Amino acid sequence: MRIIVIWLLLLLPYYFPGYPISSCMGNQIDNLNRLIAARRSSNPPRSELWARLDDLGNSHDSPVFERSQKGLMQADKIDTLPGQPGGVDFDQYAGYVTVDPVPDRALFYYFVESSVDSLNKPLVLWLNGGPGCSSFGIGAMQELGPFRVNSDGKTLYRNEYAWNTVANVLFLESPAGVGFSYSKNSSDYTDVGDKRTAEDSYVFLLNWLERFPQYKTRDLFITGESYAGHYVPQLASYILSRNKGTNQTVINLKGIAIGNAWIDDDICTKGLFDYLWTHALNSDETNEGINKYCDFASENLVTNITVEQCDKYQNQGLMEMGDIDLYGIYAPICNRSAIKPDSNGNVLNFDPCAGVHVESYLNLAEVQAALHAKATKWSGCGDVGWTDSPSSTLPQIRELAKVISVWIYSGDTDGRVPVTSSRYAIKSLQLPVETAWQPWYSDSEVGGYVVGYKGVVFTTVRGAGHTVPSYKPARVLTMITSFLQGKLPPGHPSS
Repeated sequence: MRIIVIWLLLLLPYYFPGYPISSCMGNQIDNLNRLIAARRSSNPPRSELWARLDDLGNSHDSPVFERSQKGLMQADKIDTLPGQPGGVDFDQYAGYVTVDPVPDRALFYYFVESSVDSLNKPLVLWLNGGPGCSSFGIGAMQELGPFRVNSDGKTLYRNEYAWNTVANVLFLESPAGVGFSYSKNSSDYTDVGDKRTAEDSYVFLLNWLERFPQYKTRDLFITGESYAGHYVPQLASYILSRNKGTNQTVINLKGIAIGNAWIDDDICTKGLFDYLWTHALNSDETNEGINKYCDFASENLVTNITVEQCDKYQNQGLMEMGDIDLYGIYAPICNRSAIKPDSNGNVLNFDPCAGVHVESYLNLAEVQAALHAKATKWSGCGDVGWTDSPSSTLPQIRELAKVISVWIYSGDTDGRVPVTSSRYAIKSLQLPVETAWQPWYSDSEVGGYVVGYKGVVFTTVRGAGHTVPSYKPARVLTMITSFLQGKLPPGHPSS
C-alpha cells in the first residue's frame, strides 16, 4: 500500500502558526502539498489520463489548432518595462497565444532574446511547477530572467547571470488560470491537470513558432523545476510523439533539464524524510519510527495501526524542524516589516522577500500595459484544480533518455524536493555509470558535483535551495551553459 502522508505539510501553517512559508515561493509549496494531499482524498487525481494521452501520441494524424500569426511578433515587442535600467541590449516580447478558440483559452508568454549572438543561440523554454505557478513571476523575475525587482516594487535591476546571456529564453505561464493566462470558460480553471497542460503547451509552441518563424529550426531545450518534473518530461514525450506525424511542424527538441524535480511520489517522500534526518533536522527516534512503519514503495497490505504510526512519526518529523524555510534550510525568512523600500537589490544576495516585490511590480497598471497583458490581479500561483496526475514520471524519463539529452539537477539545501529524492529516483532507473562522481567548478570554486549515467546526467548545485538560480545564479549559469553545449560542467581550472 502506497503511503502518502506529505499532506501534513499542507496543514503545518494552520496547526502550527509559527511554521514559516517563504513569501517568494510559499504558494508553490502550498500547491504541491495540496496535490499530494488530494491523493488520499475520496476523489484523487486520475493517473490513467496521461497514459491514454501517451498511447494516442503514437498515431497523430489530425492537425492541432493553429491560426495565422502574421504581424503578431512585432505587436508583442516590448518597448521598455517600467523602471527598467539603462543599457538593455536585447529584444523582449510578451503577449498571448490562443490554444483553444472555443473558450478563448490563451496562454501568456514572456520572451527574451539572447544579449550575445541571438541568431546562433538555441531556444530554451522554462516552466515553473506548483502545479499552477507562474514561470514569469517566479522563473523570470526571481530566478533566471534578465531583471529582478527592487524592494520598492517599482523598479528593476539587471541580473548579469541571466540565462539569456547564453540562450534565447521563453517563459510560459501554464495552464490557463496561472499568472496572466486565462480562459473565458471558468471550468478550465477547475478541470485541468497534466494531460491538458501538455496538450496546451504543445499547441502554444506550434503557434508561437509560427509567430517567430526564425526559431522553427532552432535547437529547443525544455527546462524547469519542482512540479516541472511532470511538465517537462511529459511535454517532451508529447512533442516527440507528435513529431512522428506528417501534419505538423517538427519541433527540434534536443534535451531537457529539471531541477529539484518532483518525479515520483513515493521516492520523493522517502527522500524528504531521509534528508531531514541526515541534515540534523530530525531526531534519531523519529527517523527510526519512519523507517519502521512507513512503506513507500511496496504494494503489501499493512494494518491501520502501521499507517497511524507512520503518520505519527512523519508528523513528528515535520514539527521537529522548527521555524525554517524548507525550500532553503539555511536561508533567511522574509520579514515584511523589515523591508526597506529604498534599497537596491544585488543578484548575488538571496532575497527571501523577492516574491513580495514581484507581486507589487506585476500588479502595477503601467507594467501590465507594457507587457500587453489583460488587466488583472496577478499572483504567483493560480488556484487551479488538478484532476489528473500520474504518481511517477519515471517511465517518460526512461524513454527520453534513449533519444535526447536528459539532465536532473538539484540545489543541495532544498528540503522540500531534496537531493536525496533526486538520487533515489535516478537509482531506480538502474542506469550504468559512464562518468564517475566528481566536483565541477564555477569561478574557481566547487560549484557542485556531477555524475554521468547512460542517458542521464545528474548534477548538484552547492549551496542552492529549491529555486536554484535565485540562490546561486553564477553557478547555475555555468551548469546550464554546459548542458546547452552537450558537455559536463567544467573541472578544476588547473586541470
